[in-house]
Amino acid sequence: MSQSGFNKFRGDVNTERVKYIADPQLRNIVNVTIALERPLLVKGEPGTGKTLLAHAIAEALGKRLIIWNIKSTSEAIDGCYMYDTVQRLNDSRFGCEDRDVDNIHDYITLGPLGEAFDSEEQVVLLIDEIDKADIEFPNDLLQELDVMEFYIKETKEFMKAKTRPIVIITSNNEKELPDAFLRRCVFHYIEFPSKEFMADICNLHYPNLKQNLLDQCLKHFYALRAITKMRKLPSTSELLDWIGVLLKSGISMDELRKGIPFLGTLVKKEKDIEMALEKIKFPT
Repeated sequence: MSQSGFNKFRGDVNTERVKYIADPQLRNIVNVTIALERPLLVKGEPGTGKTLLAHAIAEALGKRLIIWNIKSTSEAIDGCYMYDTVQRLNDSRFGCEDRDVDNIHDYITLGPLGEAFDSEEQVVLLIDEIDKADIEFPNDLLQELDVMEFYIKETKEFMKAKTRPIVIITSNNEKELPDAFLRRCVFHYIEFPSKEFMADICNLHYPNLKQNLLDQCLKHFYALRAITKMRKLPSTSELLDWIGVLLKSGISMDELRKGIPFLGTLVKKEKDIEMALEKIKFPT
């Protein structure tokens, strides 16, 4: 294998649009994925940066990002192309100056996957939350992700990728994915950040954050996450939002030591808030 596929993604991105830190293991797996030209399937609990990873890769490598947000109603064909039969019927009945009703290509619109295949330059394609779709959805993408082509039955043509995209697929583990699909992917599970790594993330987003404030925020944050009976544990994005609120509100260190102000920024369910207030003891 050529070494040119490695060391492309360095893991740290700090721009106006994207701020991201990848640990060495994640950075290496991204570069292996690029070298192998395989999709990268990323799992992890919400808030661990799965979706943002694709943004960071695109930003770091200077490539366009195409996003395919998966819903419960999504079908694989939607990502390839859409054929507007209704518009063609209307145009054939009422006439249309902009389109030739005899030219089917005028009524075909490429989906995110088709757009990635049609790009002259390599793009990053994010297939976000694939486990939201029907269980057959991943199997329906096997051919497209394996050989990088799909068939347009209306025109009886194959569309093959001009350049192979870097494919990042995220999953929240809501459904088990088929073995045949998993065999075609490189897999990585993003562990929730340690306190030390989380401090690095916070400092990236708030470079002038005072150390004593950061320490107290992390103390409260991980105390909440230690309450394992919570229905929804606070995530990284919620911690960053909370720190932003604290900075704008001008909360004093004394107030922060004696409680968790703006708790609703961190904890989003009523029962979890009650549990947090009951479990965490503060000095009086």
